[in-house]
Amino acid sequence: MLRFELTTQLYRLRTLIALACLAGVPAAAALPLASSAGHRNGTESGLFGASPYSALNHAMASLQFIGPLVLPIVVALLAATIASADRDWGILRYLYVAPVTRFRLLATKFAATALATVLAVVCSLAGGLVAGTIVFGWHPFHIIGAPNLTTGQTVARTLAAGGYIVLCMLAVAAIAFTLGLLLPRGAEALAVAIGFVVVATILNNQGALHTVAVILPVHYWQNWVALFDPPAVARLGPGSAAQVATILLCTGVCWIVLRRRDPAG
Repeated sequence: MLRFELTTQLYRLRTLIALACLAGVPAAAALPLASSAGHRNGTESGLFGASPYSALNHAMASLQFIGPLVLPIVVALLAATIASADRDWGILRYLYVAPVTRFRLLATKFAATALATVLAVVCSLAGGLVAGTIVFGWHPFHIIGAPNLTTGQTVARTLAAGGYIVLCMLAVAAIAFTLGLLLPRGAEALAVAIGFVVVATILNNQGALHTVAVILPVHYWQNWVALFDPPAVARLGPGSAAQVATILLCTGVCWIVLRRRDPAG
């Protein structure tokens, strides 16, 4: 079932276009900076300022750029589609009649969603690495105002950042997946999921609404950026807890939906 789910969803034209866009954004961002290769990006600071120094610098800066909106939208698209496609195609009732338990159906779709989420993050990182290597070359990771990172430090921090980003995207995937089961159509689930991300991002940028923002998973999505600041101190614990709580809550809702009512109706 997992292989069928992945091949059915990932080979769809809109999925391939969405993943290509994730890889294409870093390439498009690298071209205007070609003349700054090996130098600081104007007066920018942080990852954006260090983007032209190396391929990995550019890849991480690209993830910071697309992480708040573009990447979550693509992940929401994949998750909502996986959750609702069988009902949209009118074959969900046949799956219930077939020797496929609801637990197995949910577990398979969750696994497919998780793998699709990882693939989306990998496409974003790979696009940044390829474009960065071509335009800026492969050099040590540069941090403005601090020595270059060693190979070990670069690998450790990149893996930590990548894992944290995947966890954050799994949270938005869980939300979109749940909406895909609750709402009549996958397009409606996608629209609501995107609306949630946009509204949560707006709330997160309002200092007066800090007490509301801290309970939203979006509030913690960019915490990994601190891994590449000179102090290298990133508080990933609270953010990880918020993402895990969101995933568990959505999982519980999905299980209740499949157990207590017929989503095919």
